[in-house]
Amino acid sequence: MGLYGRHIFPRLMDLVMSGAEFRQLRVALLHAAGGQVLEIGLGTGLNLPHYPNIVSRLCAVDPFPMLPDRLAARRETAPFPIEISRLSAETLPFDDQTFDCVVSTWTLCTIPDPVQALREVRRVLKPDGTFLFLEHGRSEEARIAAWQDRLNPLQRVIGCGCNLNRKIDQLIEQAGLTIRQLDRFQMRNVPRLGGAMYRGAAVPAASSSLRQRPLYEG
Repeated sequence: MGLYGRHIFPRLMDLVMSGAEFRQLRVALLHAAGGQVLEIGLGTGLNLPHYPNIVSRLCAVDPFPMLPDRLAARRETAPFPIEISRLSAETLPFDDQTFDCVVSTWTLCTIPDPVQALREVRRVLKPDGTFLFLEHGRSEEARIAAWQDRLNPLQRVIGCGCNLNRKIDQLIEQAGLTIRQLDRFQMRNVPRLGGAMYRGAAVPAASSSLRQRPLYEG
């Protein structure tokens, strides 16, 4: 990863994704997190101020350190212990059925093998645990989706591996998770190519009939 990937791109993304609409979406999703939580794709720690006090511990995985000073500042304000592993989500270093909740926000677009990462999510979730996700992906509009396909090779370069056209709901289900709630919507202040959103909650397939925590505020 060169100068652009280490310094320029992270600063641009931190600036854009600190905006009010992104913040509101984080708050609405994360209110449902609690107990032992795993976040995949920690980035610069933009989710950290928005976790509720019922989180007892947060583990996070992210292979690339981004803006460590900003991450450290956000980490210091958290009221719960945080453990960060510089590893890929495709090989999580945790025992089976460890976490009450796993969180992914704007992450599945970039993971090289998202289905394998989601299989790992299913493995480390407790039987009554919940996977909370907030992701951009393939548009429901055929015209927009066609442009996403055309521009995806360029996006992967300028977005440091980010894909515009992944069908997030299908990836989740392929990994053996059952989606209990799914909202599709377009972010107001984001170009249509990158603002087609998937927001929801999923559970391990064998546990889909169990009673779950209240879902995000949406």
